[in-house]
Amino acid sequence: MKIVVNGEEKTFDNGITLADIIEKLGIADKVMAAAVNMEVVKKDNWSSFVPKDGDKIELLHFVGGG
Repeated sequence: MKIVVNGEEKTFDNGITLADIIEKLGIADKVMAAAVNMEVVKKDNWSSFVPKDGDKIELLHFVGGG
């Protein structure tokens, strides 16, 4: 299935969870928040949330600075 992650189209197996996507992208230690189709998905639900074909995922991390 095709999913847009942070503006870039990616292909994943059907049934993959949001947590698995984050892990496959190698950014598990950096992601602080996730939204699917502009709806926030709580971190506690990442391992059970299964995106659908065509979903748009935004993965956010916080950067300090001034």
